Amino acid sequence: MTITHDDKEKMIREAEKFSRSVLENDASGHDWWHIHRVVQMAKRIAREEGADPFVCTIAALLHDVADEKLNPSKEAGLQKVEVWLEANLPEEEHRAHVMDIISNMSYNGGKNPPMSTLEGKVVQDADRLDAIGAISIARAFVYAGWKGTPIHDPAIPPRGEMTAEEYRNGKSTAINHFHEKLLKLKDLVNTDAARKIAEERHRYMEQFVERFYEEWDGTL
Repeated sequence: MTITHDDKEKMIREAEKFSRSVLENDASGHDWWHIHRVVQMAKRIAREEGADPFVCTIAALLHDVADEKLNPSKEAGLQKVEVWLEANLPEEEHRAHVMDIISNMSYNGGKNPPMSTLEGKVVQDADRLDAIGAISIARAFVYAGWKGTPIHDPAIPPRGEMTAEEYRNGKSTAINHFHEKLLKLKDLVNTDAARKIAEERHRYMEQFVERFYEEWDGTL
């Protein structure tokens, strides 16, 4: 079966509709507009790196439908995506590729192995770039509020090495999240295109954290 450009555009529209229906009311910072930004960035990086734009777009659209934070378990989230792919993507190769990307791209305390394909690297980079910079700052505090986590507590220091379970469920604060994850992401992006963007966004985030502590301590 030959898949035409029009076929792919229809599949992308269906994936967008499905993702939006699942995530449009999310309050954790993993909402539809996060997906929209990741898709746009994935397309940009795919163009610069020569990756398959169709696979990148579908994976970017669906990646948080499977997020374990938003599902009873990681397995349940992946099953939801797999069922949709079976019904909407005729090519088994595409389905397997998208599932491989979604299954392995989460941060998970930095414990995941490297992505195995260029498309996986592109989508992971696009997602990580939405966790670096000005929007990342906003999302960090939205997520903290969603979880009921304090903004800052000097008695709760940033955590160092953690298991994925400790990273996900241990006690922390919004400002600690910058030290535990967000400020580490610049050095974990995969592609040259993403690295250039990450550098500038990282500097902005560093300046924010420095200013946060100055205002907290009353020195500014």
